[in-house]
Amino acid sequence: MSTLTTAPRVNSAGKNSGPLTVEELQATGLRDHWYPVLPSRLVKPGEMQKVTRLGKDWLVFRDAGGRVSVLADRCPHRNAPLSIGQHLGDRVRCQYHGVEVDPTGTVVKVPGMPGCALEGKQATLSLEVAEGAGAIFAWFPATPDSKAPELKLPDRLASDEHTHFLNYVEWNAPWRYYLDNVLDPMHGAFLHADSHSMYRGDTTARFRIRETDRGFFFEKTDQRGQNFDWVEYVEQNGLSYVDLEIPYGPDAGPGGPFGIVGIPTPITENVTAVFHWRTREVTGWEAEVWRFLYKTTLEEKHWEVLEQDRMMLENFAVDADQGEHLYQHDLGVARIRRMFQAAAREQAKRIAGEA
Repeated sequence: MSTLTTAPRVNSAGKNSGPLTVEELQATGLRDHWYPVLPSRLVKPGEMQKVTRLGKDWLVFRDAGGRVSVLADRCPHRNAPLSIGQHLGDRVRCQYHGVEVDPTGTVVKVPGMPGCALEGKQATLSLEVAEGAGAIFAWFPATPDSKAPELKLPDRLASDEHTHFLNYVEWNAPWRYYLDNVLDPMHGAFLHADSHSMYRGDTTARFRIRETDRGFFFEKTDQRGQNFDWVEYVEQNGLSYVDLEIPYGPDAGPGGPFGIVGIPTPITENVTAVFHWRTREVTGWEAEVWRFLYKTTLEEKHWEVLEQDRMMLENFAVDADQGEHLYQHDLGVARIRRMFQAAAREQAKRIAGEA
């Protein structure tokens, strides 16, 4: 089971060149969502790291006590990057003129002009942050008054009956291609046919969409437990993710099927941070057996499968999702695209109305 720690932050949309358009939201991700930003292990106490997420530069800052923050990577004085400044334990010092900013985005010191109006002002955008399942999550607001709901971890990551490993990669492909790929279970029987877990089952199938109170299933109607036979898309408390299972053979040790929770976080329009939690329903000594087998044998095999996806998606043209000829297997792809297009239109109108 994963513990969840939260750090409330000020939700200010900050200064913008203009309201986000439908096209920008589709390219760099919907706002008013929780996104994983980095694996927790990559930012230790007393460290900070620059990242680009949703087309903007951010500073992931962990204070000396371990509390994490995500700040816009701009000093409020001249917009110099805070990420090349100095970590002072509980704040960051801009290298350009020495302005010091705390984790809430408040200016605590202006050495060049003590007592100036900038001191005490919350002038740098600071996102609301939560940490759990080995990852740092941030809420990316659409408008200045956007309020983050409590982050609810996916069931497999919150359950005492499951154990998991976090896998993090960056792909040179648009974030939407990741979702198209996962909402297409049929590709497993072809692209991954030589893998350790997806060589069974038919290469023909019929699919259906099954609605749920938190999203939908896209599943084969004539095959179960043989291959990548179903995927669930979930939207819950501002967090969107995919959940799926792939059967394991007896050589994988005790436990249930191999589960995957996946979330793509847009970096830029054509680069994506991909977070996979590889999970299994197994507890006690059996969990330790599986974790050992995973690290010594199975992880390398899973990497091979992931590399097949990466190589395919990175070689797609950036407009590959235009002018296609879809058929029945692509109902899940069509559904997820319509959902995000509608959400982007609605969100762009709301942002423009509050600009």
